Amino acid sequence: MTTFTINGKPTTVGLPGEIPLLWVIREHLKLTGTKYGCGISQCGACTVLVDGSALRSCVRPLSSVEGAGIITIEGLHPEGQHPLQKSWVTHQVPQCGYCQSGAILQAADLLNNNPNPSDGDIVKAMNANLCRCMTYSRMKDAIKAAAKEMPRHKGGFSKSGGEAKDTEETGSFTARSSGAGGRVRFAYETVGKDIPKDTYGQLHDRT
Repeated sequence: MTTFTINGKPTTVGLPGEIPLLWVIREHLKLTGTKYGCGISQCGACTVLVDGSALRSCVRPLSSVEGAGIITIEGLHPEGQHPLQKSWVTHQVPQCGYCQSGAILQAADLLNNNPNPSDGDIVKAMNANLCRCMTYSRMKDAIKAAAKEMPRHKGGFSKSGGEAKDTEETGSFTARSSGAGGRVRFAYETVGKDIPKDTYGQLHDRT
C-alpha cells in the first residue's frame, strides 16, 4: 500500500511499488490530464508536481511518492483559473494541446521559485518540455505574462527546484531533428527567427 496526497486529497493505493506513477494517476485515479508521451523522461508531457518540484511521472515508481504531495493539472486550480492557465488561453498557446499540461506544471515550478524569470531562465527551466506544434514563443510570452499575476495568486505547493528532475542534460537549446520520429529539443532560441527549412522538412518527412 502506498499513501500520498494528490490534488489535496489523501489517497492510498494497493498497487505494486514499481508501477510508474503516471499509470497510477491515469489508469487507477482517472486523472487523465497528465499525458503519456515517450515513457523515458524525454518529452515532459507527463510532468506533475511532487512536493513542489516538477517531476516526470512516467519514470517515477509509485513507491517513491510515499507520503508526498502530488499536484496534477486538474489540481493546479479547482476552476482552471491559475495565472498560468489563464495566460495560456490568452496567448493561445495550445494547438493540439497534448503537451500543455506538462508544460504548465513545469512553468508553475519555475514561477514559484523565480517570480520574475528572464528569457534565459525560462529557456533553462522549460528546455526539456517538447512541443510538436512548436508554440515555444507563445509559451514564453504566456509565462512572462503570468509572472506579473503570480504575486496576487496564492499557490498551493512548496518551493523546490526550478528544473525538471529525471531529465537528461541537453547541453544546448538548438532545434534539431534527433532520429526516427523527428523529435526536436526545446527551441526557445528560435523565437523571432525562422526555423531552417531543412529542419522543418526532416520533421514532417519522419512524422
